Amino acid sequence: MGRALASVAVALALAGPALAAPGVPREMKGPLSPPDPRLTAAQVKRIFLDKGKVSDWLDRYEGRSRQVDATYKKSQRLWTVQVWSGKAGEIATGKVDDTSGAVVEAWTGPQVAWKMARGGEGAFGGREINRPAVWLAFCVLFLLGLADLRRPLSLRNLDLLALLSFSVSLWFFNRGDIFTSVPLVYPPMLYLLGRMAWSAWRGRLRTGAVPVWPVWLIAAATVFAAGFRIGLNVRASNVIDVGYSGVIGAQRIVNGQSPYGHFPVELGKACGKADSEGEIRERIQTNGRCESANPQGDTYGPVAYEAYVPGYLTLGWTGKWDDLPAAHMSSILFDLLCLLGLALVGLRFGGTRLAVTLAFAWVAYPFTQYVSSSNTNDALPPLFLIWGFWLVTSAPARGAAVALAGWTKFAPLLLAPLWASYPERRPRSTLVFAGGFVLATLVAFSLLLLEPNPLHAARVFWDRTLGWQIGRESPFSIWDWRQYRAGLPDLHLLQRVLEGVLLVAAVAVYFVPRRKSPLQLAALTAALLLGVELVLTHWFYLYLPWFFPFAVFAVLAPAAEPVRATVRAPLERPRQELVVE
Repeated sequence: MGRALASVAVALALAGPALAAPGVPREMKGPLSPPDPRLTAAQVKRIFLDKGKVSDWLDRYEGRSRQVDATYKKSQRLWTVQVWSGKAGEIATGKVDDTSGAVVEAWTGPQVAWKMARGGEGAFGGREINRPAVWLAFCVLFLLGLADLRRPLSLRNLDLLALLSFSVSLWFFNRGDIFTSVPLVYPPMLYLLGRMAWSAWRGRLRTGAVPVWPVWLIAAATVFAAGFRIGLNVRASNVIDVGYSGVIGAQRIVNGQSPYGHFPVELGKACGKADSEGEIRERIQTNGRCESANPQGDTYGPVAYEAYVPGYLTLGWTGKWDDLPAAHMSSILFDLLCLLGLALVGLRFGGTRLAVTLAFAWVAYPFTQYVSSSNTNDALPPLFLIWGFWLVTSAPARGAAVALAGWTKFAPLLLAPLWASYPERRPRSTLVFAGGFVLATLVAFSLLLLEPNPLHAARVFWDRTLGWQIGRESPFSIWDWRQYRAGLPDLHLLQRVLEGVLLVAAVAVYFVPRRKSPLQLAALTAALLLGVELVLTHWFYLYLPWFFPFAVFAVLAPAAEPVRATVRAPLERPRQELVVE
């Protein structure tokens, strides 16, 4: 019986080709072959254009020529719809399920070209830091540990709330509502800029009240929060393209090559699988390695890659955009060095209490953890500036700190006149500052000597970094929304005026005030960095830690206040005043 069944099976298998319809390839009739589309292109276009989100956006282009295209992908049984409108380019795109007729994706405006504008929890920093419970826990810890609970309506508490209020904008960003999230950034920025300018003018903010909590409790909370942050990074974070760039750049340097012009691209022979969009990012590069593409990753300063060398030498890199342990190690190291630097700053200028308070402020502020959990290089600019501030009485140390911070993310270069004039402008001190700046710059750019032609390498550096960034378009500020030609205001002229004001201010603070206290230096540093972020075309939440250490120093550092004769001396231990050098 068994042999008979086997014979029948063999016969049916051999007869298969003969049973196929004449003229039709057998593979088209196989049981696994996907069926023809159920919907027509015209039906798909109508379904997509009637989608509420899409139709609301397209109403902005009413009366203009519009081109709609719909293509079907048999393997996924999905239609891709694209909408163009003249000079605005592609204004909407999405996917329609052929089986159900449902719109499964719909992207409009900035969401078309920018996947990071589409929202979604965990795109930056992983899911844990973006969970409301975790984020709000950081916010509550920050407020409870630093707020003046005896005076709930004090300006100190308002300053702390302003620092946290960027969370509202981030909430809308995570939902893909860019046209709401972006404008919400500017009110707290303007408020903090005003407060820092006022602090520099008056020499103090009068907000450095004695905290409610004892030093040992704040220190214990700092240690606990620091450990929790490390755990979040190791177990529940992701590495975005910025951190991936650092690892790639470090690998190029260690192997005797400048990063600029040598990042992996989507050319050459494929050596990996296609992603959900059908793109194959893993390709054989000119160095013979199979690497995941990151073609625009060489847009940062040289220090942004050199700082990742220790992590790369310790943990290596597979060539793939995988877990990237070298990026995690580097981010944790940057974070801890910022923490340690702030503790030393506080110890120098306010004693043990300020040391513990500033360290606590760093570990409790949610946006510093947002940087760590995204594993980017955005902790590097404040890291160098914090340590330079600790060594503020050394002119060459200040110059080196500004150079290293500036040759990471460029914005801190604007601080050079300010930091050169501390504690007061003197030609000799300025020259020594310039010497430290130049020496650190030469060390940073020594990687260009790895190329056969350093002059050509310098030109490639400019083209790949500032040359590219100056003309960059971005929806993540109010300045470039005119590109969508959807009735949004053109603010480029105002942006140029504000950029000019910022440059004038950066030079003016070299002269005014003539003599600067540490608190004034911190406040003006925060103000200038806030000014840079206000006029940036491409801004993001990862940039908030750039100015945060200096803003929080200006808010929390104690300053001498006149005591009336009728007021009895407080029973608690007197706080240590800010040392003016």
